This record gives sequence, structure tokens and C-alpha cells, in this order.
Amino acid sequence: MANRITTTAGKLGHLVDSIRIIGDREIDLLSYDFIFVGSGVYQWLPGKPLQEFIDKRRSQYAAAGEIKLASPRRAYKKVVVYCTYGGAHTGVNEAVPAVKYLVALFDHLGFEIVAEWYFIGEFPAKGRMKDFSTMGRLGNIKGRPNEADLDEVAERVTGVLRMAVFND
Repeated sequence: MANRITTTAGKLGHLVDSIRIIGDREIDLLSYDFIFVGSGVYQWLPGKPLQEFIDKRRSQYAAAGEIKLASPRRAYKKVVVYCTYGGAHTGVNEAVPAVKYLVALFDHLGFEIVAEWYFIGEFPAKGRMKDFSTMGRLGNIKGRPNEADLDEVAERVTGVLRMAVFND
């Protein structure tokens, strides 16, 4: 997903920083006008490295006075939050908390939440989850995200970036 988002935004002429959050990364989210942020879903939440990154940014921005009462919108600050999920037990309901977790920081910082996207992704083919991609609530999700899913991502990215340009 992230690679297709990066490629599509680049093809549309946007300058893109694609950053994988692993370990302690010092990134000033407020220095960006448009952010795509996403994760796989792990027990209803984003991956641990992204959770830790979000928690640290929340603490830093709160201490710096950047999180204000009523969370006033910041001009030209927009975010799209997305995830991939397997939903073996309850479908998309397993993914909603992960996306909302990520949305919370950006909403508190005054970003416009442009979209929340949920994409199906298969489970690992071995171990205790080996049957989750075929026997879960979403049916057979092997091979997902597939090329059709990635094409959908490209179309969505194109749409939101066109919208953002026309509204600024």
C-alpha cells in the first residue's frame, strides 16, 4: 500500500517523503502539509513501532503547546489514515480501532482528516493463523492486497490529492 501511495503521488508531481517507522524516529509531523499514514492491524491496533511513535509525538506536541483545547484546524494540514487488515473474526470492526488510534493524534493537532481507508490483507500462511485467510469472516483473502486493491489505492490517492489541490 505505502509503495503504491508513494508512486502515485510522485507520478502526480508531488514531492514525497516515504518513511518507515522503526525504532525512534524524530519526525516533525507539523512540517508536512499532506500526510498518508498507515499500518497493518495487530490485535485491533497499529503495529507497536507506530504506536510508540504516535505516543511520543503526542507527548512532545502536548508539552510544546501544539495540542490546544477544541483542536482548531490548521490551514493546509491534511491527513489520510489507512490500514490493512484480515478481519478473521469480526471483519472491518477489527480494523476500526487501529485507524481511529492514528486519527486521534492528527485530529488533536488540527489536521483535516481527509479519509480513513481500510484494505483487506491476508494473514501469514503458517503458524496459528494459517487458516485465517480462508476460514474467517471475509472468506478467502489469500493474495490480498492484490493488484486490483493496489489499483484502487492509486485511484483514491489521485482523487484526494486532486481534491486537496483544488481546495487550497
